[in-house]
Amino acid sequence: MKKRVFVTIGLGALFILGACSSTTTQDTSHETHVTSSEVATTTESSETSVSSDEMMHEHHESGEIPAGMKDAENPKYPVGTQVTLTATHMPGMENGQATVVGAYDTTIYAVSYTPTDGGAEVKNHKWVVQEELQDPNQEVAAGDTVVLEADHMTGMKGATATVDEAIQGTVYVVDYEPADGGEMVMNHMWVTEDEMTATE
Repeated sequence: MKKRVFVTIGLGALFILGACSSTTTQDTSHETHVTSSEVATTTESSETSVSSDEMMHEHHESGEIPAGMKDAENPKYPVGTQVTLTATHMPGMENGQATVVGAYDTTIYAVSYTPTDGGAEVKNHKWVVQEELQDPNQEVAAGDTVVLEADHMTGMKGATATVDEAIQGTVYVVDYEPADGGEMVMNHMWVTEDEMTATE
């Protein structure tokens, strides 16, 4: 009789341990599933495209103008004009107080491209000028494919891009004080006439 009781208790203990073991396995499996889901979400977000305004320009303050650019003959905002910016290319740019330091007549492009460094596709980057194309003599219209020589952002130079918009007009280089209190930005390239207003 005593032996039967002992065996019964022993079997009960094994059953309980087995149940615990089964629960632990399920929990581990669930944790692995959650982790995989998180990895999948991260991968998906890294592959999605972003607009130009969501990315910060890799700004260069050298003021070096691409070869072949021509000074504007009669710009709406001559060099030295004080303006308020309406552009949103960089944080704090909108409503920033600026001074025009260059004005050039050219063809101005908004482009979409996949960076050469494997980053997410950039949609509607504003702006690239004719002289920043690999073939600056190429006649380009919206929908055409071009290779960029511009180096405004990481992975931009050498990237193949689709032209979203092409504008014949005056493009400006400005020095501006960001509206968000950031440091003064020198020689920002490029701003169009409809992205600024004269300061009263």
